[in-house]
Amino acid sequence: DFPMFEWLPDQQRYQALHHPFTAPIEEEGVGLHDSRAHAYDLVYNGYEVGGGSLRNHQKDVQLEIFKAIGLCDEEIGNDFGYLLDALESGAPPHGGMAFGLDRLVMLLAGQESIRDVIAFPKTTQGGCSLTGSPSVVGDDQLGELRISFNDDEEEGDGQGERGI
Repeated sequence: DFPMFEWLPDQQRYQALHHPFTAPIEEEGVGLHDSRAHAYDLVYNGYEVGGGSLRNHQKDVQLEIFKAIGLCDEEIGNDFGYLLDALESGAPPHGGMAFGLDRLVMLLAGQESIRDVIAFPKTTQGGCSLTGSPSVVGDDQLGELRISFNDDEEEGDGQGERGI
């Protein structure tokens, strides 16, 4: 019984609770904002080890969902026009599920943290001791990816590289 949306009071808008491509459960007398989502979790001994959803396959419903989360017509067309065109052509009902195998292995191994079973665990700050990431990124790579910074303070080493 997952809700389709949650209200973000600081942004004064709705957000899809699972993702905006989840199909809403159609119930008589219940509007889209108050609907439940066709979403599911697989739980083992109180731990979520998987989850997924049935995807929306109707263009009109998908358009309504995009508008419900605050997207304007231009954003919808630019970012998701291809999807709406595909849905108009006729997509069958479909769904997906992803498993958190690291959590399942943790439980089966009797461990209390997934860090005990992950081959290359990250630190609490998101760093990787094996690869040394995050690392410095050069201006040439940032340019290739069309990433720019508009801050007044120059970060990095002053040699055309930035720490990320």
